[in-house]
Amino acid sequence: MSFSDMMNIGLMQGFAGLSLFAVLLLMGLGLAIIFGQMGVINMAHGEFMTIGAYTIYLGSTLTAQHAPEFMPYYFPLAIVAAFGFAFVAGWLVEWGLIRHLYKRPLDTLLATWGVSLALQQCFRTFIGPKEVSPTLPDWLMGSWAPAEGLDIPINGLFVLALTVVVTAGVLIALHKSRWGLRVRATVSNRVMANAIGIDTKRTDRLTFAIGCGIAGVAGAAFTTIGSTGPTSGSLYIVDAFLVVTFGGAASLLGTVVSAFGIAQTQSITEFFMAGSMAKVITLSLIVLILMMRPQGLFASKVRR
Repeated sequence: MSFSDMMNIGLMQGFAGLSLFAVLLLMGLGLAIIFGQMGVINMAHGEFMTIGAYTIYLGSTLTAQHAPEFMPYYFPLAIVAAFGFAFVAGWLVEWGLIRHLYKRPLDTLLATWGVSLALQQCFRTFIGPKEVSPTLPDWLMGSWAPAEGLDIPINGLFVLALTVVVTAGVLIALHKSRWGLRVRATVSNRVMANAIGIDTKRTDRLTFAIGCGIAGVAGAAFTTIGSTGPTSGSLYIVDAFLVVTFGGAASLLGTVVSAFGIAQTQSITEFFMAGSMAKVITLSLIVLILMMRPQGLFASKVRR
């Protein structure tokens, strides 16, 4: 094998890591927003991702059956719908359950775990236990070859671009919008935010729903690289919590850096050994770093 072939393989493996990075970052962004502001450990976050993935699948199926001429155009609209359905589901869960359990982290963990199991059963009952995949538009298929022997999947490029847009949108919203101002005030000092007239309960509800909506977008991205089943979200929930914990709670910059580091470490080690062993090495490195720096890579000082 020549040096150029090895370089091409290494670049393709690194790009595979970027695809994983995109899904982990979208999952981690929602968790970082929810846990950073509200202190809620949302064990059902993976199921909100699954809601987004099933939205893409149902959108693909309905379009193919009733309006096949719109198949090239349905995917962007389905991504917006994935955010919308996950947002509404998150709003209802916060209103019906989470708002009664604030400042009780163990109770919220158990309650959201129960929501996770209930949603998984709903997926099995109403959609089916088998894994499904949407029919992707033709423009998402194939690969881009910038050099001989180097093929980069177009769907991976799309997922990466989608992640950049969503991440930039979240950062702009947090620093330039009235919602972001309320969120930052609440994170900084909840009591003072209440005292100056900010409705922190409504801010919490909107923030929880937005975090769940971002998980729905992560599910939409996931459909381009894998099939969807009732338990698909639970496969990523541990990695998403690792991203948030390793990066530092309430730190979006830490979430980005952490997702990139975890995804690339796992992808590169998978090139040299089995996937399970690569996972063990990645987790071991994270544990060692957290032992030396328990607050994560980018700690935020938060007053409650």
